[in-house]
Amino acid sequence: MASEDITKLAESLAKTKVGGGQLSFKGQSLKLNTAEDAEEVIKQIEEFDGLEALRLEGNTVGVEAAKVIAKALEKKSELKRCHWSDMFTGRLRSEIPPALISLGDALITAGAQLVELDLSDNAFGPDGVRGFEALLKSPACYTLQELKLNNCGMGIGGGKILAAALKECHRKSSAQGKPLALKIFVAGRNRLENDGATALAEAFGIIGTLEEVHMPQNGINHPGITALAQAFAINSLLRVINLNDNTFTEKGAVAMAETLKSLRQIEVINFGDCLVRSKGAVAIADAVKEGLHKLKELNLSFCEIKRDAALTVAEAIEDKAELEKLDLNGNCLGEEGCEQLQEILEGFNMASEDDEEEEEEEEEEEEEEEEEEQQQLKERGQGEQDSLTPKKIIESQDSTPVPSPPVDVATFLAFPSPEKLLRLGPKCSVLIAQQTDTSDVEKVVTAVLRISSVFKDEAPVKTAVQETTDALMRKAFTSATFNSDAFVTRLLIHMGLLKSEEKIKTVPSLYGILMTLNHMVQQDYFPKSLAPVLTAFVTKPNRALDSCSFARHMLLQTLHQL
Repeated sequence: MASEDITKLAESLAKTKVGGGQLSFKGQSLKLNTAEDAEEVIKQIEEFDGLEALRLEGNTVGVEAAKVIAKALEKKSELKRCHWSDMFTGRLRSEIPPALISLGDALITAGAQLVELDLSDNAFGPDGVRGFEALLKSPACYTLQELKLNNCGMGIGGGKILAAALKECHRKSSAQGKPLALKIFVAGRNRLENDGATALAEAFGIIGTLEEVHMPQNGINHPGITALAQAFAINSLLRVINLNDNTFTEKGAVAMAETLKSLRQIEVINFGDCLVRSKGAVAIADAVKEGLHKLKELNLSFCEIKRDAALTVAEAIEDKAELEKLDLNGNCLGEEGCEQLQEILEGFNMASEDDEEEEEEEEEEEEEEEEEEQQQLKERGQGEQDSLTPKKIIESQDSTPVPSPPVDVATFLAFPSPEKLLRLGPKCSVLIAQQTDTSDVEKVVTAVLRISSVFKDEAPVKTAVQETTDALMRKAFTSATFNSDAFVTRLLIHMGLLKSEEKIKTVPSLYGILMTLNHMVQQDYFPKSLAPVLTAFVTKPNRALDSCSFARHMLLQTLHQL
């Protein structure tokens, strides 16, 4: 390692936070490839007496470095919490399992008794689960209370491996008279689908001690939802259920509603964007009305719920004194339904204007833009109405149970959504490309960001986003007047990865554009000369990128292969 690299590493380590039994290297962007690279980290670990928590988030650890760090951990028997999310940025997927095996073996050797294991935002896929499978089955995890595996790309195979390991851990720990008592399980955005969710449901049913389950965006349909519902019924201490952006349909919603009737500790229910529909919403409302006196939050947004069912949900919360938020945004209420909903909640003396204070903060920067959007909405007859909720007002889309009005390109680009893109029809890619002025780099960047913002892993939305992007960018890059370098620069600015003297509103989430770029850079129209620029900026530490580590890893892997 060069002397300047050692100096840089020493400066980073000077920021290391120590206290309360915790040693933190969080967010220091350390690139630990070799044993030499990790020398200072190892020294800190070895000299820390009574180490109970180790934070390695926001760094990148290679196989060789992981081995020597593991060696230092073999003597840390008091270690209880491993905060190891986002610590393999830029690594090949094949590097991650051996690194995890080394670290896991060290914890087993040390005789550690873990309470929390967080491996979120590490894009290790099914093979990565094999990397900590032995650790999960070992005595080191008999005491585990929190397991966090958000955004790891485990897939169905990884979900099954994980479920089997949890069941084995419970079996072995029970044999010693201290059964695994897992409390918090987090595995959002992992593409578990029905088979992965069903396998995990079996493990949950055996464990029976869960208090929080977070499994949003996993492509789970009603068979998997039903299996989870049956498992949740056994976990009587459940307080939080977050299954946002899966697909319940009526069957899954009714099954989940039956389970909710038996859960007395529930505080948060997040079934937003889960397509529970009206029948499912009524079933959930019945469950809420019968009990759930500790309920604080109920999210049934974007679930295709019609007016009467939405009103039934509102009526069900009448005696819920602890309720803070009811989200019915994006359902089919219509203007009359919104007014009726407001009347019901005002009758409970529960409606308030808390949202106005929140909006005032945002309006300092967005007031002019919001006014323009509202004016455009009125012109198109698609204005939104407000529906009140207890202690918070949630906007409820003013749509009625009649055929949706036609969508044009301008409407989609002004207010993009997956539904609007699909409603543009099979010629959406041609239409958007035709109506976008590719001589104006800023307009092209804006169009790409709007298109990618509706990206979903499920077809046909994914296909529509990719085809539309291809048509637009093929037209742009093949134009003699299009400035490719300026395009990438402006794109990076809007993504928040490159600073600008202008006041630019960056995109709220990078997941869609990163996944779209991952597709774009592989196409024949994309100038390969731009790949190094993208690589440099996507590799740099950035908080917005940290929350999309799977998409970031996929893009970096593709860029390295070009």
